[in-house]
Amino acid sequence: MLLFLFSIAPIVVFLILLLWLKWPLIWSSLIIFLITLLFSVFYWQILPVFLFNSFAKGTLVALDIFIIVTGAIFFLEILTKTKIIDHISFYLESFSKDYRVQVILLAWFFENFIEGTAGFGTPSALVAPLLIALGLQPLLAVSIALLGNSASVAFGAAGTPIRVGFAGLNIVNVPMYAAAINIVGFLVPVFMLWLLVAHKKDRKEQFFEALPFAIWSGLVFVVCSFATVFLGQEFPSILGSLLGLLIVFATTKMGIFVPKNIRSLGNVKVSVKTISFVKSLVPYGLLILLLIAGKFLLGSITIPIFGGVKYNYGLFNPGWAFILATLPVVIFWHNKKNLVRPAIVSALKRTIEPFFVIAFLATMVQIMINSGQNYSGIASSLDYLAHGVTSFLLPFWAPVIGSFGAFITGSATVSNVMFGDLLNVASQAMQMNGAKILALALVGGAAGNMVALADVLAATTVVGLKNSEHKVVKVVFPYCVIYILLAGVVGLLIV
Repeated sequence: MLLFLFSIAPIVVFLILLLWLKWPLIWSSLIIFLITLLFSVFYWQILPVFLFNSFAKGTLVALDIFIIVTGAIFFLEILTKTKIIDHISFYLESFSKDYRVQVILLAWFFENFIEGTAGFGTPSALVAPLLIALGLQPLLAVSIALLGNSASVAFGAAGTPIRVGFAGLNIVNVPMYAAAINIVGFLVPVFMLWLLVAHKKDRKEQFFEALPFAIWSGLVFVVCSFATVFLGQEFPSILGSLLGLLIVFATTKMGIFVPKNIRSLGNVKVSVKTISFVKSLVPYGLLILLLIAGKFLLGSITIPIFGGVKYNYGLFNPGWAFILATLPVVIFWHNKKNLVRPAIVSALKRTIEPFFVIAFLATMVQIMINSGQNYSGIASSLDYLAHGVTSFLLPFWAPVIGSFGAFITGSATVSNVMFGDLLNVASQAMQMNGAKILALALVGGAAGNMVALADVLAATTVVGLKNSEHKVVKVVFPYCVIYILLAGVVGLLIV
C-alpha cells in the first residue's frame, strides 16, 4: 500500500497544483519532476545509468514536441500575416453559413484526418487558430479543438498507437475491437456543440437545432472507421474522416440534418476576395501531402544513449512539414518585407517554456518506467500503479489506465508502451480476453488525449494563451470522463 501511495503521489500533487491551486504548468511540472526524482533516488534507489537514460530520453521527447510547436507557430504566423486564414474562413462560409456546422467540420472531420496522417498533437494546434478566425474566443477554440483530437487517436498517425505502442504483443484482433468500442466517440461532436453554445442566451434552442447534424457527423465517422478497419490499423482515421466528410458534404448540400435556423457569428474579416480559393488551400494541401509522405516514407534512427540503452528517434516530425508548407507563400505570394524573420523569432520565443514543461514531464515518465532498475529490489512505480487496478473490474479500469497514460505523456502510443505489457499480463491472470483489454486501453488513451498535457500546451501556445492550461483542462475534463466511463461500461459488457 505504501509503495502504491508513493507511486501515485506525484500525480496527485500535480493535479492539486494545476487544477486546484492553479499554478502555471511550468512550475507544476517542475515540482512533480523533483518529487519523482527524489523518490526514485532515495527510495527506489534507481541505478545511475537508468537515471541518466531517463533524462536523455525525456529531453529527446521534448525536442520532438519543440519542433512541432515551433513549426506550427511559424506556419500560423505566415498564414495570419498574409491573411490566408481569414480567407479560409470566408470560403468556409460559402459552404455553410451556420457557425455550428463550420466548427464541427473543422474540429471533427479535419482534425480526425490530420490525426490519422500526423498525430503528435498536430490537429488541435492546427485547427484552434482556424476556429478563432471563425470568431470563437481563444479559450473556447482551444477547448473544442482538443475535444476533436480524441476518437481518431485510437488509430492516429497511421496506426502508430497499435503498431508501435503494442509492439511484441498479440494485436491480431485489437484494431477490430478498438473500432467497435470506439463507436462511443460519436458523442464528441455533441460535446463540441454543447460547449460551443454554452454562453448563448438561447443555448438550448441553438443546441437542439444543430443536434441532428452533430449526431450524424459523429456516427458517420465512427461507422466509416469501423467499416475500414479490415484494411489495417493505418486506415480507420484517414479513410473514416475522408469518407465521412464526403458523406456529410453530400447530406449538407441536400439539406439533410442541417439546422433549419442559420446562426452566424458575423466575425469573418474578409469582405473582398484577394486570394482565390485554390491559392488559400495550397499551404494546407501541401502540408497534408508532406505529412502523409513523411509518415510513410521516413523511418527512424537508433540513437545509442548509455550502457547499451538505445532510443529510436523518428525522422518524421510534423514541425518540418509545417515549415516547408509555407514555402509557396513566402517565395511567390507575399509582398511584405521581413515576413520570415519575425515569424521565426516569435515561434522560438513562444516554444521555450513548452520545451521545459515537456522535458520535465517526459523525464518524469521515463524515471517511472525505469524505476524498477534499482538497488532496492522493488518493482517499478508503474507496476504498483497497475497492480492497484488489477481485479475483476479490469475491463472498466483499462480505459482509465489508458487515459491516464495519455494525460501525463501526451501520447496514446507512449501510454500503450507504458501499460501494454502490464495490462496484457493482468488480463491473462484474470483469464480475460487480452485483445479486448488492450483495445479498451487504446480507446481510453484516445479519450485521455483530450486533456493530454503536451497537446494542451501546444494548442494554448500556438494561439497565445499563456498560463491557461488549467482552465482548458477544467473545461474539457468532464467530457473526457464521460467518454472514459462509457468505454468502461462497454468493457464490462463485452469482456
